[in-house]
Amino acid sequence: MMTAMTTDFTPLSALAGGALIGLAAVLLMGLHGRIMGATGILGGLLRAGDARDWALRAAIVAGMAAGPLAYFLVAGSAPAISQPVSLAEIILGGLIVGLGVSYGGGCTSGHGVCGIARFSRRSLVATACFMTTAIATVFVVRHVLGA
Repeated sequence: MMTAMTTDFTPLSALAGGALIGLAAVLLMGLHGRIMGATGILGGLLRAGDARDWALRAAIVAGMAAGPLAYFLVAGSAPAISQPVSLAEIILGGLIVGLGVSYGGGCTSGHGVCGIARFSRRSLVATACFMTTAIATVFVVRHVLGA
């Protein structure tokens, strides 16, 4: 028997996180003329290329990785993390996301945050597909499967 999944509604932390992501995207575009798509940044980091470009990408990825450390320093403890799936499922999910990013020409941050802000039709369609799929998945998992 599966137990029902609960979701904690945290509007203030979600608002703060969204504002920080938006600010980071605006600053990256304004200061460097670059789009803040996380998978594009990571993909470029893994390819050999211009040293300055690589350093910028490395700094962005390091900043993303430093977020939990900053939280720990401010809060005094690590956030509670629940992992309801196995490591194999996480790896499979990562591979599926990577495949989707390849076919979709970018990730949710690139399309949803930066693409829509630039009035990109392609990003609008991609984001509508992301959101429709997410809503359908939550409906099936929670209401059809009862998880």
